[in-house]
Amino acid sequence: MSPETPTLVAYRFDVPETPVETALPDQPWLRSADEVASGLGCETSRGLTPGDASARLERFGPNRLESEPPVPRWRKFLSHLADPLVYLLLAAVVVSLAVWAIEGAEDVPFEALVILVIVIANAILGYVQEARAERAVAALQEMASTSASVLRDGEEMQVPSVEVVPGDVLLLAEGDAVSADARVFDVASLMVAEASLTGESEPVSKSTAPLDEPSSLGDRTNMVFNGTAVTRGRGRAIVTATGMASEMGNIARLLDTTEEARTPLQREVDAIGRALGIAVIIISAVVVGTILLGSEIREPADFVAVLLVGVSLAVAAVPESLPAVLSLVLALGVQRMAHKNAIVKKLSSVETLGSASVVGSDKTGTLTRSEMTLVKVATPSGEVDVTGTGYRPEGEVLAGDEPIPEGPLLEEVGLVLMGGSLANDAVLRRENGEWVIHGDPTEGAFLVAEAKLGLTASREARFRRVGEIPFSSERKLMTTLQADAERDGQVDVVTKGAPDVLLARCTLELVAGEKRALTEERRRQILATVDRLAGQALRTMAVAYRPLPDGASSSDEDAVEQEMIYLGTVGIIDPPRPEARAAVADALEARIRILMITGDHPLTAARIAGDLGISEQEAVVTGSELEEMDDDGLSAVVRSATVFARVAPEHKLRIVRALQAEGNIVAMTGDGVNDAPALKAADIGVAMGLTGTDVTKEASDMVLADDNFATIIAAVREGRGIFANIRKFLRFLLSSNTGEVLTMFLGVVLAGVIGLEQAGGAVAVPLLATQILWINLLTDTGPALAMGVEPPPHDVMLRPPRHLTERVIDKEMWIGIIWVGLVMAVVTLTALDLGLPGGLFEGTGTIDEARTMAFTTLVFAQLFNCFNARSDRSSAFRSLFTNGWLWGAVALSGLLQVAVVQAPWLNQAFGTVPLGPRDWSICIALASLVLWAAELRKLIARRLGTEGEASVWSGDDRRAPGGQSPASMSML
Repeated sequence: MSPETPTLVAYRFDVPETPVETALPDQPWLRSADEVASGLGCETSRGLTPGDASARLERFGPNRLESEPPVPRWRKFLSHLADPLVYLLLAAVVVSLAVWAIEGAEDVPFEALVILVIVIANAILGYVQEARAERAVAALQEMASTSASVLRDGEEMQVPSVEVVPGDVLLLAEGDAVSADARVFDVASLMVAEASLTGESEPVSKSTAPLDEPSSLGDRTNMVFNGTAVTRGRGRAIVTATGMASEMGNIARLLDTTEEARTPLQREVDAIGRALGIAVIIISAVVVGTILLGSEIREPADFVAVLLVGVSLAVAAVPESLPAVLSLVLALGVQRMAHKNAIVKKLSSVETLGSASVVGSDKTGTLTRSEMTLVKVATPSGEVDVTGTGYRPEGEVLAGDEPIPEGPLLEEVGLVLMGGSLANDAVLRRENGEWVIHGDPTEGAFLVAEAKLGLTASREARFRRVGEIPFSSERKLMTTLQADAERDGQVDVVTKGAPDVLLARCTLELVAGEKRALTEERRRQILATVDRLAGQALRTMAVAYRPLPDGASSSDEDAVEQEMIYLGTVGIIDPPRPEARAAVADALEARIRILMITGDHPLTAARIAGDLGISEQEAVVTGSELEEMDDDGLSAVVRSATVFARVAPEHKLRIVRALQAEGNIVAMTGDGVNDAPALKAADIGVAMGLTGTDVTKEASDMVLADDNFATIIAAVREGRGIFANIRKFLRFLLSSNTGEVLTMFLGVVLAGVIGLEQAGGAVAVPLLATQILWINLLTDTGPALAMGVEPPPHDVMLRPPRHLTERVIDKEMWIGIIWVGLVMAVVTLTALDLGLPGGLFEGTGTIDEARTMAFTTLVFAQLFNCFNARSDRSSAFRSLFTNGWLWGAVALSGLLQVAVVQAPWLNQAFGTVPLGPRDWSICIALASLVLWAAELRKLIARRLGTEGEASVWSGDDRRAPGGQSPASMSML
């Protein structure tokens, strides 16, 4: 937006070409915050009312950038007809109708009409599948949408970012994504990364004062902009523009949408389709040429029939529904993940998820409950226990088994808890009868313990915050400046943070109300206490204070946080999640390494890692040790170490890169803004949905709605299951289509052997064009889709992670596809021969009867193949009834085939005749041979014990990488 723009313009989302003039102030960066608020009709202390916000949302439209206009439904439908093979079919229909008209148009042109109906039916099915996939993806995007903190009617609340409106008061904190352009009016060390908008590489420090003159975008230091991210501090700002009226919206108008790159899986499927297309066109040409050379073409209709056979063969052999089925299976699978609290943001991430070989997880809230409870307080005068669990402020503070008596210990404990509650941004509230914490759970633990001691009211009445130095992962400290009403407004610096870091900034300690010098002996004693508490799986936090020196300012962090007075240390427990141990065992059994990467104390990390089964060793690699390692040293460490403690976000990034350099597929969790680089660098970035920042969520590939480690492993399991299902329907479709191609090719080549050339017709082929297309319609829809929604295989977590470079269809799978296709062709041609005079088996039927038997045998052979295709190795009879959808699809397809054969009104359309019980028995018995032949091949493969789909590691190779032991392993 240029400085010359006379008024701000908001755009309705539904009619973006029509600007709606508003009363918003011109160039808000040149005006005071009060002027901007007045022009917007809002109060900075209370924000908008819900009613006013709703009215503005109706007026200005959703806060989102315009997308490309939706493609009309009719165009989507026609896109499913835009295929060269479909064009050939339609051309053949036109030629067939023309010949029919030339010959007198006496009978109904059943063949042309049936082909036309099947082509349209295929297009409808493709359209429906695409629509379902789009709906599933849209639902996922809705679940992954970001939210914004706003002030509405004096209450802080979270609203979807799309509902932010001009005049809203945004509440900004470290890690938040800025959801709209806004004028800043309150800051505390607020810094914003604006590289995505201005190209400025360093975060920009924000202030509240109006600018003196028109400025470029990068120099508007009192504004925050849509699409940027808060990297430090906090602030409040009045929204001045949303959606397409924002600066990001102006840029969006200049950009063309780009199509998302196709995934390796999609590219491989496309390559398979192209290769099949070329092969089948060649085979179709050979079949057509052989028929033309070996048959007497008497009429134009004979030539059209041969042409239809060739085209139909090509269409049937290429599984053109594969892309739609693939997208739908991925979308439905990812939607199932979302219902289990794992929100995968892109379908392409499913491939990577199933291939994860290392999961680097934070501890707090992911492997543990994140119900932080302060249970220990250690002061210079002694140590006390705090009873009670969770956030309900009910419990006692005990010295031994007795309440603390009046005296120095009680006073010191009160100062520690009050100090931790002052250096704090959390809020303890009672909502709907339950006590909840808004903010960091660790900070909330101080508030709950303070309330148990009954100090909350006096603290709130006595102290007023006048400044702060926000927490940062680099400093591991948080400081507030508090004016004390009981000491005539004297300002104190109150700090809490990591004990080792804070103790290094202390020179004194408070003992029984007296300040004493911190000797080296006392420092060792305090650190020994910290280690003892950490060894009990407690998270330790220290509290210190000092009077603010005259002339000092919170802007000078190094000067303020020095020469502190140590008050004491607390121990906070966050017990492991019960489900996390089972999830860790499942991951190790799947040969997935689990690394704990935490900023917590090494002893605490080691204790929790041991309890969860992550590590059998007590050795822990610390952040300070990582600092001293070069890349080679780090590579050696990540091969064996499983627990990393006291790490900073930049250490996470180094660990990710070192693991990837070793050939691992890495999933990494994170919640803070500084975790974003590591999550972006990881193959699968996993953000926390409850405690994660918006920036982290945007950088991630997956969001955990419940912050639970078990959800990651459940998602990996689901991802492996989805990939296994993709292999299943690929195996089914390709083997079935191979059977159709070989049936036609071998039927024409071996016509003399099976008696087909003696059938008496001018053009004798194993199957008619309409029959081939009907088979394709049956098999490419219901059964294939049903395979895509099968439960994960029983052994899916017993297999090693799949390498992304591995082919989806490997050598063994191709052998199985060709074997099944060959058997399918043999049994189909056998049924044809049994119905014809002459050949290998003497029959007495007509060509129509023989074709009907062959047609039926091939359909049921493909239905039997549904069960065979569920695995390359496992028997089809294992877990036979776990997929009700598959049984339903098979039953429906079988009934439709019975109708095509037995219903008189369909006989003429498909060139069939009714079959008797004996013929039906022969067809089904022959078709079942496909299943028995596949079972024989699988049995041989299992006995030989070669590597394949269902392989598990055995013998001496019973340990996962990094020295971790799977809980149990077994041979199938």
